[in-house]
Amino acid sequence: MKKITKFIGNRDFYKMVLMIAVPIMIQNGITNFVSLLDNIMIGQVGTEQMSGVAIVNQLIFVYNLCIFGGVSGAGIFTAQYFGQGNHEGVRQTMRFKLWMVIVITALTAILFLCGGTNLINAYLKGDGSAESIAATLYYGEKYLKIMLIGLPAFAIVQIYSSTLRECGQTILPMKAGVAAVIVNLLFNYILIYGKFGAPALGVSGAAIATVLSRYVEMLITVIGVHRKRKDTYSFVTGLYNTLKVPKELTLKIIKKGSPLLFNETLWAAGMAMLTQCYSVRGLNVVAGLNVSNTINNVFNIVFIALGDSVAIIVGQLLGAGKMKEARDTDNKMIAFSVMCCTLVALVMFLMAPLFPRLYKINDEARLLAKYFIMATALFMPQNAFLHATYFTLRSGGKTIITFLFDSVFIWCVSVVIAFVLSRYTGLPVIAVYAMVQLADIIKCIIGFILVKKGVWLQNIVA
Repeated sequence: MKKITKFIGNRDFYKMVLMIAVPIMIQNGITNFVSLLDNIMIGQVGTEQMSGVAIVNQLIFVYNLCIFGGVSGAGIFTAQYFGQGNHEGVRQTMRFKLWMVIVITALTAILFLCGGTNLINAYLKGDGSAESIAATLYYGEKYLKIMLIGLPAFAIVQIYSSTLRECGQTILPMKAGVAAVIVNLLFNYILIYGKFGAPALGVSGAAIATVLSRYVEMLITVIGVHRKRKDTYSFVTGLYNTLKVPKELTLKIIKKGSPLLFNETLWAAGMAMLTQCYSVRGLNVVAGLNVSNTINNVFNIVFIALGDSVAIIVGQLLGAGKMKEARDTDNKMIAFSVMCCTLVALVMFLMAPLFPRLYKINDEARLLAKYFIMATALFMPQNAFLHATYFTLRSGGKTIITFLFDSVFIWCVSVVIAFVLSRYTGLPVIAVYAMVQLADIIKCIIGFILVKKGVWLQNIVA
């Protein structure tokens, strides 16, 4: 009985966790819900348009996770500095984040401008008519060129939002996210279909709406933080008095953060490669995966928010030197995440036959989408456990382990399975997808052992 109770918290514990997690869930939930509506709107225009947008979004997803990885290395220090009450340390980590996102955004813009067409073409190798492939490429290129304009705004939002979350301030990013998705949804409707006298721009309209929403979110976040810098957000007072970051701290962040940056980049590239492997089975697979991924993102907000909460709460306890409390809290948070996601997975599984009907796509793509959603729902509790253990290890600065745990695994195991099975066997693509998911059980076992051993229990800012 005692073994069970150590995974169950009291009312105050769950109130504390939900105070951090719920605003993140709301922000991510609304963002992903609007992405879902955005996706459905494009899906009403045509299969080629939707596939072109889906391919570009997969590429931009790699950039998004590069930014996430770039700020996350410094974020480990931010959470522990804040737990110490060291506001100058928080400011220094924000300055490091600024330099990091400038470099990543510049390199990404150059890559997409010079090689965007080739990257999109990599997903158009499967079955499909020449006309469909050419149309998908055309719409993808149009969408990508406009989306590039929104990259700087996204990067700046990540600097501020990640810092606020690491300091336990999740309300402002939530409000900014809500405002952004309202703008996105409104202009999607106006510009995709040509309402209220505006031209019907299709995929270009969707891209313009997304870029506008990015800049709205940036303005609300940045202005909101600096307007209240003397009280609520005192850790940003004097942030831009200098852009220098102490050499010693820079080296420490690079040492701890480089594995995270490489991890997020290689993991996102690995996910893009998995999609490419599945795409050799035809354009209908691309369309079906896009529909599935869109609804998956809405349901995944639960374990993503709870994983973020692990990084914030456990990171602050480690920074304050409360090792025993950090371990106890972590056990309860992992169990809570798995329990919540088991319930969410059940709902998702039941919705699987209904959701694809919202799209004007052919019957094969619709059927594939249903089975992709069902397969993802079955593995959601497993993914919840993996996500929570990942952030547990990361909160203690074990970034080399998380690098091996995440991106090395996806390239050495997941991508290899998908590549071999998709090209050299006659297995249905759904079976290939399930085999890739099933291989993550290896990570579950490794994660369980590492968390139980407590290799992550360390204060890295002492």
